Amino acid sequence: MIRIKRSLFPILLLCSALTQAQSKFNGNFEVLDSTGNPEGWNLRIKTQSPYIVKLDSTIKLQGKYAISITDSAGADYGGINFKINKRFKGKQLMLVGNLKTQNVTGGFAGIWMRTDGINGKSVGYENSENQALTGTNDWKEFMIQLPYDGREIVAINVGAVLAGKGTVWVDSLRLYLDEKPIDEAREQQANIYQALKDTVLNQNSGIDAIPLTPSTQKNLSLLGEVWGFLKYHHPAVANGDYNWDAELFRVLPEVLSCRTDIQVSQVMEKWVDKLGKVPPCADCKTQPSLATIAVRPDYGSLFKNKIFSKTLSAKLDYILKNTNITTNYYVGGLINIRNSSFLHENKYADKKYPDAGLRLLALYRYWSMIQYFCPNRELTTEKWSTILPAFIPQVIKADNEHTYVKAMVKLIASIHDSHAFIESEVREQDLGRYRLPFDAGFVGDQLIVTSSLKETFDLTKNLTRGDIITAINGEEVQSLINKYLPITPASNHGTALRDMTSVYLRRGIDSTFNLQIIRNNVPMTVVQQGLEISKVNDVYLQSHKPAYQLINTGIGYVYCGAYKNTMLDSIKTKFKDTKGIIVDMRGYPVDEMERTFVAYFKPDSSIFAKFTGRSISNPGMFTYEESAKTGIKTTDYYKGKVVVLVNENSQSNSEFVTMALQSAPNTTVIGSSSAGADGNVTPISLPGAITTWYSGLGCIILTALMLNVLE
Repeated sequence: MIRIKRSLFPILLLCSALTQAQSKFNGNFEVLDSTGNPEGWNLRIKTQSPYIVKLDSTIKLQGKYAISITDSAGADYGGINFKINKRFKGKQLMLVGNLKTQNVTGGFAGIWMRTDGINGKSVGYENSENQALTGTNDWKEFMIQLPYDGREIVAINVGAVLAGKGTVWVDSLRLYLDEKPIDEAREQQANIYQALKDTVLNQNSGIDAIPLTPSTQKNLSLLGEVWGFLKYHHPAVANGDYNWDAELFRVLPEVLSCRTDIQVSQVMEKWVDKLGKVPPCADCKTQPSLATIAVRPDYGSLFKNKIFSKTLSAKLDYILKNTNITTNYYVGGLINIRNSSFLHENKYADKKYPDAGLRLLALYRYWSMIQYFCPNRELTTEKWSTILPAFIPQVIKADNEHTYVKAMVKLIASIHDSHAFIESEVREQDLGRYRLPFDAGFVGDQLIVTSSLKETFDLTKNLTRGDIITAINGEEVQSLINKYLPITPASNHGTALRDMTSVYLRRGIDSTFNLQIIRNNVPMTVVQQGLEISKVNDVYLQSHKPAYQLINTGIGYVYCGAYKNTMLDSIKTKFKDTKGIIVDMRGYPVDEMERTFVAYFKPDSSIFAKFTGRSISNPGMFTYEESAKTGIKTTDYYKGKVVVLVNENSQSNSEFVTMALQSAPNTTVIGSSSAGADGNVTPISLPGAITTWYSGLGCIILTALMLNVLE
């Protein structure tokens, strides 16, 4: 998630826009509603501990009114929001506004803008925090921009925000689409997709059981490959002409009834013919240059099996060579062409234990999404094309919701991605509601207690920092590692151990944990009571790392988990005469660092990483596209040595910032392997109310790797 915008505002503002859209954008606050408030504006984007927001007729830039936002005791931010529930034709949004501040400290004042997709989730977000308006200032004009695509975006939210203390006045907000006022923008009508009209099988597949034989398993594997291929390659499916889940449920009984390979081929060829002829494409033979290709498509056994007839193979090959799709009903992410989102996917969330057809759909859906839109597909331990046939028996034989979810967890773990988080109510039940009330981590393969309990606990009967846990409830830790590794999604062994500790080892259904430990070289048994998960955090002895400090007169220290850009000037002053700075990236940055903090260490601008972009017209192909750059040409940069600390807790944005720091001179990275999960996350919804994610953005480092692993 390298593109999480500064601080938490993108997440917090998702809940802000409750006001109905107005016919005109009331950006100067001159039109009032029956309550005396600016029409169309929500003045309380945070309902608890709100800031003081009011109409001001005394301090204003123009007209009769401005809006003032003032901090309130116990709150951390406040702001205003205007929502437009319309689609438009255009490509670029621009918000311009004027701000005046008084004594703004501990944060910033700015304008913000967010676009929402058809699934209610944020598509794009931007604010003016980079322009850092703090202190006391007379009226200043600010401008921010966002890409726009009315096929994907259904709502626009704009406003102003104050974080920290002080007061900001807002006036003369103007919203433009392609440099024209938003009130003059052409509306775009939502497409009426035929797929949405096909609702007969929206609740279940109607297939309760699937008899499994070696022949059936082989046929089902091919069906899954054809289903995924047509979903992302055939224009009729991409246009939204078919409910592709329902089409699977209709063809599945026919495939199951086949007794010969010829029958299987005939059924699938008839299915392909049903979609209609694909128009020939004159320029589809044009391929990216070899130098730009990062990952090539993989079609599994689709074009090399012995079951399909020559005519069926020829039709599939024709579809492949004439795929000319620019938009896909089932694939979003058009605003950011490097990353994908998956649209119009029925979650079947009311089925904790989906029927056999739905369970097979879950496997097909997940496998196809990874096959065609995961930039790290080729990094999996097992060849991804072998995963589909391997998991068909597991999902079909799952005889209850628990075995089904366990099979899906194992499937998700097979992509070996530290971003592959999993949300499932059934899984939460299986993991248990109790957790041991301390932190622990692995040093090598030894599980070490890393946090003490509060002094109110009797430490003679509880674990304390430094204890080595050798067995849990009678099972040795090494045995538990072997047990849980296959179902722990992680990019490397160290990160798997990190996640395993909290997800499996310190959690259970029973509240009592029988632990074998070694304390001061003495083996002993401790019976430790677990606490309900919601109460665990209340018993930790909290330790807070400072954002920055001088370790001595010659060495500075910065911790990414507490650093904010408003501190940078103070850091430069305090560390001016140091010989070196330690940058601790063993956490998640709370503020953007690659364009601000990293520039402090560089004499010039340079590229430090390159992204890969996926293709709608050639699914499975990933090419090198945009590069990430940081730094400016300057002589006023830090010239001492820089040491960056990383470990398995360095994940996603912290890895991205570390990559940026490696492009600076005199930088050395030390520690242990990071989590290996850099890149924006893409969510996937699966039948049975399962949600998971994967690293949807490919990214490679261009600077020399300087990682010294410490054992």
